[in-house]
Amino acid sequence: MLNEISIKNFAIIEHLEVTFEEGLTVLTGETGAGKSIIIDAVQLLAGGRGSQDFIRHGANRTELEGLFTIEKPDHPVFQTLRQFGIEPAEEGALILRRDINANGKSVCRINGKMVTIAIMREVGAHMIDIHGQHENQELMHEKSHIHLLDQFAGKKMAQAYANYSELYGHYWKLKKKLDTADENEQQVAQRIDLYSFQLKEINEAALEIGEEEQLEEEKRKLQNFNRLFDRLNRAYESISEDSRALDWVGSAMSELEDAADVDADLKPRYETVADSFYALQDTAHELKNLIDELEFDPARLDIVEERLALLLSLKRKYGKTIEDILIYRDKIAEDLERLTNRDERLQEEQHKMVQIVKDLEIEAEELSIIRRGAAKQLETAIMNQLDQLHMGKASFKVMIERKSSAVFDSTGIDDVAFHISTNVGEPLKPLVKVASGGELSRLMLALKTIFSKHQGVTSIIFDEVDTGVSGRVAQAIAEKIAMIASHSQVLCISHLPQVAAMADQHYLIKKEVKVDRTTTMIEHVHDAERTTELSRMLSGAETTPLTMKHAEELLTLAAERKKTFR
Repeated sequence: MLNEISIKNFAIIEHLEVTFEEGLTVLTGETGAGKSIIIDAVQLLAGGRGSQDFIRHGANRTELEGLFTIEKPDHPVFQTLRQFGIEPAEEGALILRRDINANGKSVCRINGKMVTIAIMREVGAHMIDIHGQHENQELMHEKSHIHLLDQFAGKKMAQAYANYSELYGHYWKLKKKLDTADENEQQVAQRIDLYSFQLKEINEAALEIGEEEQLEEEKRKLQNFNRLFDRLNRAYESISEDSRALDWVGSAMSELEDAADVDADLKPRYETVADSFYALQDTAHELKNLIDELEFDPARLDIVEERLALLLSLKRKYGKTIEDILIYRDKIAEDLERLTNRDERLQEEQHKMVQIVKDLEIEAEELSIIRRGAAKQLETAIMNQLDQLHMGKASFKVMIERKSSAVFDSTGIDDVAFHISTNVGEPLKPLVKVASGGELSRLMLALKTIFSKHQGVTSIIFDEVDTGVSGRVAQAIAEKIAMIASHSQVLCISHLPQVAAMADQHYLIKKEVKVDRTTTMIEHVHDAERTTELSRMLSGAETTPLTMKHAEELLTLAAERKKTFR
């Protein structure tokens, strides 16, 4: 549910903080006081389209923040949050914040994490369901009717739909593969020739991981042969020949050995020199072997350079490294094998498709059977609700038609549309083309009364859906809204005293002028104040003893009626 909302510098609102509770909250006030502005703010928190026009004149930005709590641990919003790496706060708390800057850019945050408008919209869709007189989105989009019917069908449909969806996923993947396989034969032949040439070129190169580094090192040695030979000779001569460094170290070792016989403290020095002598002796031997083995081979340098040039050419064509080239080789080898055996594989996949289509037809037929049964129940339920909303002469029908043969989509093989006739003798026509604003509002309330127990949204908002009705219809609408509020939190903007009387929480929205600036204010209406506000709504002007009495009767009646809902 929506617990709190903070609004700063939004339209004519300077700063408002409102706390909401469970049940039905009604916002009332004179036309133009700013009631719908508050709903606009909630809609922006749910990812609605914003612009700099919302910013209060003279301010740099609009700041909106809403605190929600979700009690059910299996609520679908948690899965959406995890998908985007967002963790709910303690006790399922969720804070949505949106800043709209003067340059028109929005900054959105969920629990402090910056998100895109699209993510905020997806999260908001799980929590807020906003309905206005001309914004009954689900009803006005025929494509959504099948989802409403499936939702009404309950657990049996959910299980059947899960089975169908899994199979449909396999069908769609295989269909894409078959569509891709249906290529021009000439293009396939060209790809086979290309892959064959590339595979032959790479295989003939007999690449080895790490060889490029070894070749570069060998090339460096061959290019610097004279320098290497000269330095090794000089080092050897310094140790063993003309300079006779080894002889001098050997002489020092002998002298220290003799001295250590006299003074034992000199033994470590002797051992150090002795170690150096033997190490130099070994080094001299190794240098001699290296010099003897050194042989300049110009032909080998040519071979190394040619091999490196080949590797460079292959890297330009197939990958930045030898590892990349080998990975590419394995890929085209697999693709070549698939293309070479294309006809055989195509036959296998076509056979699989035939079987999947048969299975899909069975699962789709099961969906259709469940829908037709649910449609009858929904028609009866809607007609009962419409009768209570004084539309008893209307006719409501769930039309289910089969798609073309062998045509499937994610919902099966059915097209679903709600049809209605609001007058006796008139034929049934699509709901989206027939119902007037007032009738559509009552239809929406009828559906919401039925679906509110099952929908996952935490808050339902009605923005003046009762406009243009009065008398017993107004009372019926008030009772339906209160009934929905027994299962979901409902926020309702209304001009009807009958709706306001049903409120569990009542706010009065009004405008005030302070220092030559108009601003919207909000007051929590309690006890006797409610009677006064309802009296004003009844009279439209000054309150009278008669309107006050009528208001008291409305409150008493509402209290009695609400007892039957909960």
